[in-house]
Order: sequence, then structure tokens, then C-alpha cells
Amino acid sequence: MQDMKPTFFERFFKQESSAGIMLMFAALAAIITANTPLLEYYIRLIHTPAGIAIGSFTIHKPLLLWINDGLMAVFFFLVGLELKREFLEGELSQRSNIILPALGALGGMALPAAIYIIININDPVALQGWAIPAATDIAFALGILALLGSTVPKSMKVFLTSVAIFDDIGAIVIIAFFYTSNISIAALAVALACLIILFTLNRLNTAKKSPYFLVGMVMWAALLKSGVHATLAGVILAMFIPNSINGIPNISPLKSLEHDLHSIVAFVILPIFAFSNSGINLEGVGMEQVLHSVPLGIALGLFLGKQAGVFVFCWIGIKLRLATLPEGMSWFSLYGIAALCGIGFTMSLFIGSLAFEETGVNFFFDERLGIILGSVSSGIIGYFMLNLALRKNQPHDRD
Repeated sequence: MQDMKPTFFERFFKQESSAGIMLMFAALAAIITANTPLLEYYIRLIHTPAGIAIGSFTIHKPLLLWINDGLMAVFFFLVGLELKREFLEGELSQRSNIILPALGALGGMALPAAIYIIININDPVALQGWAIPAATDIAFALGILALLGSTVPKSMKVFLTSVAIFDDIGAIVIIAFFYTSNISIAALAVALACLIILFTLNRLNTAKKSPYFLVGMVMWAALLKSGVHATLAGVILAMFIPNSINGIPNISPLKSLEHDLHSIVAFVILPIFAFSNSGINLEGVGMEQVLHSVPLGIALGLFLGKQAGVFVFCWIGIKLRLATLPEGMSWFSLYGIAALCGIGFTMSLFIGSLAFEETGVNFFFDERLGIILGSVSSGIIGYFMLNLALRKNQPHDRD
């Protein structure tokens, strides 16, 4: 019999799982580097100044911010492409596949944020980090799921991915509305002009990618100067990339770009981001540091808030008959998936880099300590719960 060509979802899961393992190594390498004599060189590297100038227009930033504002815009561009395709023709194009993961994502963002706020209610500066534990890292989570082998039913992978997609939408909205500062009307006007041009290109069914990229780069620079976070340019640009040209489905700039960028983002951009943002020196760390309100709020938000929020909101939705438990999943395996959603890493680190930058208070160590503690704990409990669920020989649709 001729081998069946792997579906998009099968290729996606395989690549995302591998990317998660790559992220683990990058983060571990950063932590090891930060706790050796190499720390001095690590700090010098991420704070190396770099800039560009075109006439009177200049951008000067340390290397770390070029990574967080520049390379991560490419990551958000890919996220935008994936979101658009999923809602147009993917798993999320059907209403029945939307309700349960949307409810799970809502609970998985609301409860962690509430836990963080309660713990930090008396510290107005620390409260700026309320959104840090609300994020899920799909690459890391699927990487953990991959460790369980081929016995993992596809329904689990689809549900976890769908929750993470809605989680990404929530993170994008949070960044757009809550982490902006010093708004420049002139720069926003330039960004608006870029939107009009992108809309025109889309309506004209422009198949060439270069005009979109050129306008997207101008929009990125405008947003960078506007006070609205520049990475949002990636998501906005993705919304205008055509899924098909003149109704011909096999000519899709969107799918072509998504395919071309996936490996670059998964195996280059995200590991660079993880390595640059995960290096914390653990010398002298004790319970006093762990129990500080910022890392405690993040860790408990990710570990307790995520799993409880995702599971409870899904349970309510199912009991109210708004949705059904996915085929091949039990309540126990649903809780295991909810626990994996507590792996916040990439998006949590990114939101953390925004949360305190305007406060003048350095919570770099605290936020990363909380993210690492909460993510590692969630990954461990999720792995063992799902391993136990799969060993019980529950009926499921194997890949």
C-alpha cells in the first residue's frame, strides 16, 4: 500500500514538538551559562548596542531588545498567519471545534491573572505583571506531549493546540491594550497609512510578497516609535496576506509563507529568544526570593491557576452542554492537558519583558524565576498525569 502523505496537523505537531525540545535546550544552556564564569560574557552579549540610521530616523537598542522587538515580530507574524488559516479553513473554522478550547483558554487566562493580582494587590508596581502567568507556550507543551510517544491520541494534540491558539489571541489583545506607552500620534498616522496600503494590496489580490514585506517593515518601525508594541505589526501584516489568489486555492501566499517561516521561527528565532531571556543567576537564591510576591504570583498562577482555570471552565461548558468532551479524552486526561497549559515560557517571558519596562523597577530575576518554577512544575505534573491516563488503556483514536 502506498504511504499516506502526512496531513498538515501531523506535520505541525511533529515540528512543534521538536521545537519544544529545542527550546528546552536553549533555556537550559542560558541558565547554565548564567551560573558559570561565562555570565559576564552573556551579559555583554545581550546588552551589545546596535542601531540603524536613515537620515534623521534612527533606532538604537541593545541586542536583547532587537531580539524581543525585531525577531519576535517575525514570530508574531507566523502566529497571525496560523490564526488566519485556522479560522478560514482549519480546525477552528467549525463552530463545534471552537467553544471548548475557547472556554478553556478564557479560564486559563482569567484565573492565573486573578491569583497574581491577589498576591500582589498591595504593590502597584508588581501589579503590572498580572498578565505574565496568563500565557501558554504551545511549542514547549507539545514537546512534553511528544515525550509520551505515539499512544497520545490526536484529539489531545488538537485540543491543546486550539487552547494555545486562543491563548495567543488573548495575549495579543493584552499587549495591544495594556502594554503601550507614550503614544505618538504622528507615528500612528504612518502605521494607519500602512494599513490602508495593505488593505489595497489585499483587495487587488497581489500575489507578490515583497510589497507586503516592504509596507510591513515601515509599519513595524512606525509602531516601534508610536508607543504601541512593534511586534503587533507582525500580527496585523499577517491578516492582510491573501489565503488564495482569485479564488484559486493552490495559489496561497499565506500557506507558502507559513511553510517557509515555520522552521526558521521554531529552530532559530525562538531558541535565540529563549537563550537571551532565560539566563538567571541562581547564586544565593533561597526561600526568601522564591516567596517574593512577583515570582510567587507567577509560579502559582501558571501551576495552579492554569490547570484549574482551563479544567473548570471546560467542565462548566460540558455540563451546560455548550460543548462535548473530545473523542478519546477522559476527564483525567483533560486535567493533564490543562496542567500542560501552565507551561508559559516563551509568551510569559515576552510579556514579562514588557510588563515592568516603564516602571523603573527591575524585576528581571523575579519574573524569570517565577516563569521557570511554574512552567517546570506544570510540565512535570502534566506529563505524569497524562502518562497515567494513557496507561489505563482508555479508548482513544490513535494517530
